[in-house]
Amino acid sequence: MAVVRGSGRMLANKMSKTNILLTNSEIAEHIPPTRLFSADNLSEMLNQHGMVVIKPLVGSGGAGVIKVKKKHESRYTFTYYTSTYKFESFDSMFSKIRKYMKKKKYLIQKGIHLAKVNGRPIDYRVKYVKEHGRWRYAAIVGRIARAGLFVTNLQRGGRLVSGSKGISMSIGASYVRDKKKQMRRLTELSTRVLESRYHGMNQLGYDFGIDTNGKIWMFEVNTRPQ
Repeated sequence: MAVVRGSGRMLANKMSKTNILLTNSEIAEHIPPTRLFSADNLSEMLNQHGMVVIKPLVGSGGAGVIKVKKKHESRYTFTYYTSTYKFESFDSMFSKIRKYMKKKKYLIQKGIHLAKVNGRPIDYRVKYVKEHGRWRYAAIVGRIARAGLFVTNLQRGGRLVSGSKGISMSIGASYVRDKKKQMRRLTELSTRVLESRYHGMNQLGYDFGIDTNGKIWMFEVNTRPQ
């Protein structure tokens, strides 16, 4: 799905953008394993990763995002906003999740154990804009989740800090320069890959996370960043 708007081209389908970025091996190393939502894919990914995030194929602002964990051989939990549900079987858990989805299409992404600030997950938004034919950085910011939530979006109560402050508070000041350099490298490389396939984009919002081991992950790219 690609829609051309006055503010630049919008590519709404997250899986389509992910598949394009996965064609580049350097970028692919930083994208969590991602599949379209189905019972088989969910079961396989939970067996492999233990935790996954389910999110709408088209959407923004953290709306409809669900975190699922496999606790034991046949015990599961999923968290939707501030509510967590426990299940004794995959089938009962899957049935409950389907009720929240209605008729929307979703994808599944490996869950990442993000570094935290005072016990709250933090991720990063890099806003990249094109003006007069040249790309520039409009912002690199950190988003700290509201207490009790795993999503960091500002629409869900997340707190905004500078990217440098967020990195410093979560993993240490000595990592700020290197991690911002890596985010810029992935932003510029990904933008070139996307532009090689689609023309007319002039604003992009990249969502990055840093896990507890210090690795940078790129969760998605938004073509109409908020």
